[in-house]
Amino acid sequence: MYVRDAKNRDEAWLLDAIEQLGLDDVAFRSRDYVIAVDEESGDRAGFGRLRLHRGGEEAEEEQNRIELTGIGVLPEWRDRGVGAHVVERLVDTAAADRFETVYVLTDQPGYLTQFGFEAVDTDDLPAALSDRLAEKREFLGGDVVGLQLAVDDFEMPDRFREAFKAAEPADAADDTAESPEDFGIDPDSATYKYDTGR
Repeated sequence: MYVRDAKNRDEAWLLDAIEQLGLDDVAFRSRDYVIAVDEESGDRAGFGRLRLHRGGEEAEEEQNRIELTGIGVLPEWRDRGVGAHVVERLVDTAAADRFETVYVLTDQPGYLTQFGFEAVDTDDLPAALSDRLAEKREFLGGDVVGLQLAVDDFEMPDRFREAFKAAEPADAADDTAESPEDFGIDPDSATYKYDTGR
């Protein structure tokens, strides 16, 4: 398993995965994404992106800000360190681009706090991110909060590194088991030709 920059050929897959996971695709550009890929099968497991917010004209807003957004892991790859490594790659990319702080606007802050992200009061968010917070709250609901992280403070828990090394998708057979309800049969009231009464 490894994380790489997205390529043009990943665009259709990314759009499908974003829709499947119910994530926002505002200002979508595939080149802004990174993708976690299984080395053996070539299957894509997760993704995330960096979104640049340019500073305004006022003196205090001259600095550009960077947001980690659109972070998603396909259901069969969850709990295998994929999301953690996507976040790590995004933070490393932001650091390489000379950003000292990264921001996230999320309705699941508990996941990101384990890497060192800390809550930011809405009033303390840069103006561009305050506007974006309002958009995300409209899209995801009112529980979206802002988080920030100094790029040098990122911490990867060992359990995620170990899980990522041996990552394999969940057994698809478990997810596709068919039930009587799938065929329109009510198992409580249906009778069968050879019903033994058990």
